[in-house]
Amino acid sequence: MTTTHTAPHSAPRIPVVALGWSLSTFLAISFTLCAIFATLFSWDQMFQVWLPLLPGVSALSVTGFVLGLVETLLWGWFIAAVFGPIFNFFSERFAK
Repeated sequence: MTTTHTAPHSAPRIPVVALGWSLSTFLAISFTLCAIFATLFSWDQMFQVWLPLLPGVSALSVTGFVLGLVETLLWGWFIAAVFGPIFNFFSERFAK
């Protein structure tokens, strides 16, 4: 009697560290571009969009920019730390 072995179906997984770096970099680049455009073209509305998401950042200054940059990096890691494991959990659960 022959038996066939099939490889177990592996669920797609999100590497949380790669997701954290990707999101943090994306948010930092987006924040930097908004700050540059707000400075060059006086588009304060563009920078104002970030303010509700970044506590402590109140104006476009060097201190505000650095604090905003740090906070965007933290937001990226927060999203990755919450979303990645949740996705991986449900991905494994429903891959059967």
